[in-house]
Amino acid sequence: MDLVVSIIKIIGSVGLFLFGMQILSEGLQKSASGKLKKTLEMMTGNRLLSVLTGFLITVVIQSSSATTVMVVSFVNAGLMNLISAIGVILGANIGTTVTGWIVALLGFSVDITILSLFSIAIALPFLFSKKTKSRECAEIFMGFGLLFIGLEFIQASMPDISSHPEILSFLSRFEDGSIFSILICVLIGTLLTMVVQSSSASMAITITMAYQGWIGVWTASALCLGQNIGTTVTAYIASLGASTNAKRAATAHTLFNVVGSVLVLFLMKPMLNIVNWITGANIFAISESEMHVVLPTFLATFHTLFNVFNTLVFFPFVKPFASLIEHIIPEKHKEEEEHYHFKYIAGRAEAPEFYLIALKNEVKKLGLLTKDMFFSWADLSSSDKVDQVSDKVSELKKREERADEMQDELTSFSILMLQNSQSPTNADELHKIIRVIDELESITDSIFNLSKLTEDRFGKGIAFTKEERNEISGYRNLTGEYVSFVVDNLNSSDASLLSSSRALEEKMDSEHKRLSNEVQLRMENNRGDFRTQLLILEVERNLEHIGDYLLNISETLVGGKGFDHED
Repeated sequence: MDLVVSIIKIIGSVGLFLFGMQILSEGLQKSASGKLKKTLEMMTGNRLLSVLTGFLITVVIQSSSATTVMVVSFVNAGLMNLISAIGVILGANIGTTVTGWIVALLGFSVDITILSLFSIAIALPFLFSKKTKSRECAEIFMGFGLLFIGLEFIQASMPDISSHPEILSFLSRFEDGSIFSILICVLIGTLLTMVVQSSSASMAITITMAYQGWIGVWTASALCLGQNIGTTVTAYIASLGASTNAKRAATAHTLFNVVGSVLVLFLMKPMLNIVNWITGANIFAISESEMHVVLPTFLATFHTLFNVFNTLVFFPFVKPFASLIEHIIPEKHKEEEEHYHFKYIAGRAEAPEFYLIALKNEVKKLGLLTKDMFFSWADLSSSDKVDQVSDKVSELKKREERADEMQDELTSFSILMLQNSQSPTNADELHKIIRVIDELESITDSIFNLSKLTEDRFGKGIAFTKEERNEISGYRNLTGEYVSFVVDNLNSSDASLLSSSRALEEKMDSEHKRLSNEVQLRMENNRGDFRTQLLILEVERNLEHIGDYLLNISETLVGGKGFDHED
């Protein structure tokens, strides 16, 4: 019964530690959201900047798992290439060692209860502030407080085994430094991290066990190696069902940590000796009473050295490593999915700004789809070939339905973000995204209407005169110019965009009035077929609607800050 109670206490303590880390991570992300976006822009730079970016983001959000899931998300959304992703993953593995240092330096050398309560006391008044920044700071201090309380509970929950020589005898078997013992401990460390889904939490457990005298240096070091393997599971799960490149990024993370751990297995004794030299204490010669004091810092140093060593080994070979991953997971050549799915993987504590970047990337795709649809219809409309008209209209129908699906999924996701958003800036951006999506989808509806009118014209054998053909062609070309202008500037917020857009829309209005008058005159003077004139009016009306939608998009973009603005 005592064993069951102890296990429940440990599980609850770990849960509190993880909850505190999540609150801390979310608070740090919110308060540093603008900087996080700028670090994303660094990721597409050189490899050294990618590594530095991965390190900085992981230090900020206190979770290498969240960073790697974020990376898989960006690769999946086409926002990052594989080489940059590998660099970020290398840096994230170094950044995650910071949590171990916090536990080693503060968890056992100061009164954690006082530290945690002091942190919560600072957070309390700010929790009720009306200012967003104040509440974000409160989350940071509250997260630290809960994290340290969880760590205190983990320590208190560890049963005293000094009076149980049979347990000590069993655990001491893994301290012989043999390859079998090390492999068993690596496996345990891997499984533990897979269960808690956090290498930081499993590292805290390992350091606590070492501090309490449960395990020695060989066992603890091997557990650290296993934790680096276990933490890759989160990113791998996130990549399931994602794009080929996303799977490649997750595989790169797994191979990097597994191969690195295997290398260190063969170099374990030299690595431990290097840590001895760095810490200035011979871990193999000190007494058992001193061991529990020195071992936490020793393990934090070993964890950092292990990840720095792996990064230095892999860094010169990032490009060949990326080529190897591409060979292991080849690109699947398949047709475009029948139905659209917004393939953006959500990290459990990911900053809203990163969702916005992925959303805006999808809106640009919708814009390109709209532009492609218009010029496909323009080619169909200007052609005299009756054959394959139905097939081309059916293809345009499929694209229009895809645009509908994109609108549904992206708008639903934007509304969900809007409900969870605490930032006025993010809310404004989301409202803008929803409006632009709606206007683009309306354009695709008009384009499909135009394709049906063209199909009717061919089906009823309606032929335009040279005058009528020139009128429609001129207005169609003007609309195409407007479509290209707006879609090509979806990432702009320059005031000149709106003035140029209004000039094009006024030109379209003027042309529409002129053409409508021409049609009216022909109908009054009985010139031309009546059905033809009505068809021309419908074509011009749909084109005029497209111009209105384009102006709405331009006004929305300039009214906000564009799609690639600096925060």
